[in-house]
Amino acid sequence: MTRVLVVDDEPQIVRALVINLKARHYEVDAAHDGASALELAAARHPDVVLLDLGLPDMDGSEVIRGLRGWTKVPIIILSARQNSDEKVQALDAGADDYVTKPFGMDELLARLRAAVRRGAPDGSETESASVATETFTVDLSAKRVTREGKDVRLTPTEWHLLEVLVRNSGRLVSQKQLLQEVWGPAYGTESNYLRVYMAQLRRKLEADPSAPRHFVTEPGMGYRFEL
Repeated sequence: MTRVLVVDDEPQIVRALVINLKARHYEVDAAHDGASALELAAARHPDVVLLDLGLPDMDGSEVIRGLRGWTKVPIIILSARQNSDEKVQALDAGADDYVTKPFGMDELLARLRAAVRRGAPDGSETESASVATETFTVDLSAKRVTREGKDVRLTPTEWHLLEVLVRNSGRLVSQKQLLQEVWGPAYGTESNYLRVYMAQLRRKLEADPSAPRHFVTEPGMGYRFEL
């Protein structure tokens, strides 16, 4: 069974999550502060962590850094904070995804399942070598994109941006991470670069570039590739 660690200081949220997760056959541990969360993670080795940023003893970003010191377990942030800088800080610290409170349980469970799939060690690289949507296919090993059976010509920068997003399918990738992976470590704030190249990818690959289904913008935070 998949083990989930819930970290939140609001008892009603913890109770709702525990009930819903157990009803769907997850094993659940709960912590109400950062220190307990780090201790439980070390003792129980969860498959995914649901983490609130506003904890009584430390900020959630400190918990992320503590976990990232020894584990790659997927971490999904649950927070009512509206400040995009704090969300980006959590992603840069090592979180995998972000869900804003109040959230729908169906959305959270979908994000949780995607995080668990990404964290699975067996065969994930082979399975993700080729990704197919309704309109286009990306072959990562061959560095090739086809749309309706025809090759799509991408520039090297467009390909690199697409590759980073596809390898993180379903995961929110921060603007800073995209800029540094595609343009280099000296970049981090040039969000206009991303807007230009994302527009080009949408024009070449989306059925309706004005209403993208696969290249999704998370305002102020980053981008997400959805199948």
